[in-house]
Amino acid sequence: MAKRGVLNQRFNSIFDDNSFDEDDEGVSTLKLTDIEPNKSQPRKNFDITALNTLADSIRQNGVIQPLLVRSMPDGTYQIVAGERRWRAAKMAGLTEVPVLVKELTDLQAQQIALIENLQRENLNPIEEANGYKELMDKFGMTQEEVARVVGKARSSIANSLRLLNLPPIIAEMVSNNELSTGHCKVLLGVSETKDMVELAHKAASKDVSVREMERMVKALDKKEKPEKKKDTFYTEAEISLAKALETNVSIVPGKKKSTIQIEFYTDEDLTDIVNRLANSK
Repeated sequence: MAKRGVLNQRFNSIFDDNSFDEDDEGVSTLKLTDIEPNKSQPRKNFDITALNTLADSIRQNGVIQPLLVRSMPDGTYQIVAGERRWRAAKMAGLTEVPVLVKELTDLQAQQIALIENLQRENLNPIEEANGYKELMDKFGMTQEEVARVVGKARSSIANSLRLLNLPPIIAEMVSNNELSTGHCKVLLGVSETKDMVELAHKAASKDVSVREMERMVKALDKKEKPEKKKDTFYTEAEISLAKALETNVSIVPGKKKSTIQIEFYTDEDLTDIVNRLANSK
């Protein structure tokens, strides 16, 4: 816990002066050949069209925001934040770029690189989900702490992490922008992987909307088992519980006893649900 606090304080102290004014005494200039990208960079794909646009802007205006780098033992400098600017500067024909050099450990550099990318919202949905998971796994952060650092609701973080439950072939389709997160939310409700993959391919090839996919999933459910009409009382109770607990809730009526199914994906989700139930009056 102490390590996490130190890392978060370090991150905040670095990005408090995120304006990187030209008059900033910490800003210097380095040759592009002396700068290396970080192999642990959370962003794996760089959109060439977006890079070309950024390169055009750099040709006209230069690199306005300095790169954040750290010095390495071999005399080179490693990018902590700003790899897109570095790549675009090379494309624009620059030989030097403005930088802000900070002394950072490997862990600090990784945390800053992750959070900087997540805050900028320029990762694809799978990269984003992996980024949140890495913050939690490597730095012991909770979903609430991740949400606070990147400026999002905890439910948004939880929904993003659900994408990591997708089969690899569907995750790749999401990374390639063939499927939206809306499609994935619907797909995650499909129990059979084979059916999930088949629906994903249909959605990608036929440009199926999220609403259309919802209808396809409902049709699939009807094929698997005849739908029993649920009493209005149970339906209204499901809706009320789902709103209160911020997750999917299903009531299964029975002849002698009925059950309530509450959906959760992590231990933290379960703790949140228990707290909500305990505090409700």
